[in-house]
Amino acid sequence: MTGTILLIGGTGKTGLPLAHLLDKANYPFLVATREPAKVPAPFKSVSFDWLDASTFMNPFKVNPGIDRVYLISPAVHDVLPIVKPFVELAIQEGVKRFVLLSSTPTPKRGPYLGKIHEYLEGRDIDYAVLRPTWFIENFGPLFLRNILVDNAVFSTTKDGRDPFVSVDDIAKVAFKALTYEKSRNTEHTIVGPELYTYDEVFFSRRNITHKRLTQEDGKAFWLGFGLPEDYALAMIGMEDLIPVRDEEAHFHAKVKEVGNRRLKDLLQGQPRPVDSEVKCTLEMNNHPIDEEPSRHRKDHGKDTITPSARPETRPYIRFDAEGP
Repeated sequence: MTGTILLIGGTGKTGLPLAHLLDKANYPFLVATREPAKVPAPFKSVSFDWLDASTFMNPFKVNPGIDRVYLISPAVHDVLPIVKPFVELAIQEGVKRFVLLSSTPTPKRGPYLGKIHEYLEGRDIDYAVLRPTWFIENFGPLFLRNILVDNAVFSTTKDGRDPFVSVDDIAKVAFKALTYEKSRNTEHTIVGPELYTYDEVFFSRRNITHKRLTQEDGKAFWLGFGLPEDYALAMIGMEDLIPVRDEEAHFHAKVKEVGNRRLKDLLQGQPRPVDSEVKCTLEMNNHPIDEEPSRHRKDHGKDTITPSARPETRPYIRFDAEGP
């Protein structure tokens, strides 16, 4: 394949490292994003918004030679009705291969991204589905405020272990899936090299403790990031898979892609191998407290700690989504 690669969400956690890999290897690509002004030079970009179907044709107007698409879906629970019209349009415009970023908790025919997985497999096209576990790099935007203010992290994961994976390692698998001469037409489970419980992650890191949330408090925690209620419930459902060893099972699977970067590398402030938009590391000792403090919110008669993320800057924690 010799055409251009379209990166939807190309400024996101996995999209930007992937763009750097493609650029280094001299593959032509176009970044599709809601905010083209944020795309770093010299990358080419185009305006694209999942929630505005009138933008779906924009990439093909800019570059009629697009033949592969890296597909990051919007942060909407019922996502297939939004994504399917674009995929059908792209096929009409000559796209031959789609690489979907999914996740380990969303199998084919499962909810959310699993529906797109099933749909792509049913079309007569080349495809790959990437199913990484939880991102290492989310430890910055997810936990930093609570660590600085409360000396704590919050989750419903109990004693479950997870093989946290770096977005750089995910980008490497995406690069191969997009550039292989012959498509594998399969899914790729992507895990990190080590298993951790949340208690193990923060053991000996200052006086940081892991606060174990109830389901009710966990829901309030995710709503505090500005997520819609159905999306917050989906996050709780995915966290619930960790204590029943679902993520650990992926780590022990015979067929998987194992990344190189370890979670402790991030916590120790070691530099990443490629550039990305994730610049926050957990430098615990002398970090300036320049963020708003966490707030305590009354919820059903109980104090619930929620993050003070503003809606316009909230992280889409589990999925690398081009969200609303």
